[in-house]
Amino acid sequence: MKNSFPVQPGVPVPLGPSRLQHGINFALFSRHAEQVSLILERETNAGLQRTEIPLDPKINKTGDVWHILLQELPEKFFYGYRLAGPYDPDGSGHRFDDRLVLLDPYTRAIRPAPWGKQRFCLGQTPCSLVPDTCYDWEGDRPLTRPLKDTIIYEMHVRGFTRHPSSGVAHPGTFRGVAEQCDYLRELGITAVELMPVTEFDENQCFFRDPDTGERLKDYWGYNPLSFFAPKSGYASEPARVLDEFRDMVKALHRAGIEVILDMVYNHTAEGGAQGPTLHFKGIDNTIYYLLDPWTRAYLNFSGCGNTCNCNHPVVRSLIMDSLRWWVVEMHVDGFRFDLASILGRDQQGQVLANPPMVEMIAEDPVLADTKIIAEAWDAAGLYQVGSFSTHPRWAEWNGRFRDDVRAFMCGLPGSVPHLATRIAGSSDLYQHSDRRPCNSINFITSHDGFTLWDLVSYNKKHNRMNGEDNRDGENNNISWNSGVEGETGDRAINELRRRRIRTMAVILFLSQGVPMLVAGDEFCRTQHGNNNAWCQDNKISWINWELVKKNHSMHQFFQHLIALRKAHPIFRRDDFFVPGSDPDHPPQAQEIIWQAREPGMQDWSEQARILAFTLNGATLPPDGDDDFFVMLNGHRTTLEHFLVPPPPEPRTGRIWHRIIDTADSDSTSHILKPDQAPVVRPGTRARVAPMGCVVLQSRQGANR
Repeated sequence: MKNSFPVQPGVPVPLGPSRLQHGINFALFSRHAEQVSLILERETNAGLQRTEIPLDPKINKTGDVWHILLQELPEKFFYGYRLAGPYDPDGSGHRFDDRLVLLDPYTRAIRPAPWGKQRFCLGQTPCSLVPDTCYDWEGDRPLTRPLKDTIIYEMHVRGFTRHPSSGVAHPGTFRGVAEQCDYLRELGITAVELMPVTEFDENQCFFRDPDTGERLKDYWGYNPLSFFAPKSGYASEPARVLDEFRDMVKALHRAGIEVILDMVYNHTAEGGAQGPTLHFKGIDNTIYYLLDPWTRAYLNFSGCGNTCNCNHPVVRSLIMDSLRWWVVEMHVDGFRFDLASILGRDQQGQVLANPPMVEMIAEDPVLADTKIIAEAWDAAGLYQVGSFSTHPRWAEWNGRFRDDVRAFMCGLPGSVPHLATRIAGSSDLYQHSDRRPCNSINFITSHDGFTLWDLVSYNKKHNRMNGEDNRDGENNNISWNSGVEGETGDRAINELRRRRIRTMAVILFLSQGVPMLVAGDEFCRTQHGNNNAWCQDNKISWINWELVKKNHSMHQFFQHLIALRKAHPIFRRDDFFVPGSDPDHPPQAQEIIWQAREPGMQDWSEQARILAFTLNGATLPPDGDDDFFVMLNGHRTTLEHFLVPPPPEPRTGRIWHRIIDTADSDSTSHILKPDQAPVVRPGTRARVAPMGCVVLQSRQGANR
């Protein structure tokens, strides 16, 4: 239909849609397009009305940016772009196709759709929206909690409350998360890390349930359609998705909980050569993606068919604009970058020594108070844990912590010295570049892999329900099923499993660094051995809240353990421990003292299965803290006896109290306060069960 809206040439910046005084400006980057049209679609009494407005390159183009300003637009409309240019995938690499209507890379919202509804309109119909950005934040501000004091809770927005047992009024949505704020606050976590919340197509999955034949879903959402638009399927009213996301952030902030987003900038939903053309392929394929210089095939460092050209200046600007938008307009507190090592590759896929993209994120003034966390590897084998960036702001998912704790808790040989290094904050990874323990995000489980309960219940993955004949998912899980594969009624095995979980929880929360817990692990959530539940939008992935009551003691244990960490700065140090051999630190000033069964005797051998350490509270500036003595038994069957040392000097009159014994039955497995805990005298032998842990805390006072 012929354009009926008043038109002005518009301006080239900022990219995307902008509400100006005289109308809405549209600006789109495309260096190689020969012709660009803006397409509008609106509802009228006569039905849908589409308007196509060709952009004159002499009037509506500045450099590589096409732009136009329209006046008197209706309150609600959808828009998209049609681009014409060369189609030569095997030669120049261009993939222009003027039959398609493409999404604006800068769109803040996409045509809303409830979860599961097919989006046949993508590529055929204008689907970008210009939302109203007005919102009453009621004084909300980012919380800016120090990273060292952070406790992260990784969750899936839909899976967190979708199960009928959640009891919320709006299950599976941002509002559902907000309804669970009291639970999160009482658990004690300080930040939620949300799996992808930008728009994706959950129906873009071609695998089927092997039993029913039903198409599975792209449940996790690591295939972004947009870097800006929040997922409308996560809103109880999809058309209000921006407001519902903001309402959630505001509610979490009021509960003292920060919001960290898992952002996917390494690839997009367009996939490889056989994938759809939705935006970047048809806007400027050779700019936005890494292509083989000879064959023009997509370089695939993401494992998903394509890789974003993150260090091209145009793509860098897109990523930075996206991050700033989430911080400024949506009040997000931080980001976790999926397969972040791709951010460090150049336009040929080579690894850069000082990647501009990585440095820009760390040095951007708008992002100065946000948390930035790298998943420091990619799908092509590049593993950069400890070396992703030397910038002090970059934290990393510490995969070494995960693997070393798992190895010890399976009773594997040679694991003791590695475990000690992880407990002490991974100085081998971060100290050489003047970083701190908080640069290490410590985790034992994540969304990708076994849950904590499954880690102690399965030796092998059980992914048949994913429809790939159990070929998908990680094979090296470093897990032990505690004696029987899967669920069992054997009481002794189930108690061993619970003991191992409690022991791993102690290691996680009492180690230096920032702990990350996966939603539901605190009450033994299971995925029945599925370690790659990316396509399971069902009870395999949904959190069953009935387990909170069933496993109340475990939930309480985690709650009290988190409170213990928050109450004692000795677990949240600013710097690394000074080695005991340092001549400037005499023995009584040692900050951490290692031993095996007896004080003064260490065992770092291949055969070692036990580890104990004392944290000297007197050395913690400025005011000191209590002392702690932690005993860990990595034997599968052997009961160990540790000789208890006296509390560290120079303080006198302090007494050990046994506050944790992970071998206690579920009815008494919570953490005791020192004044309620039994006294343990120096020189006695403390019993530590197989795969168990005992923690002593010192307090001033006379023996009881």
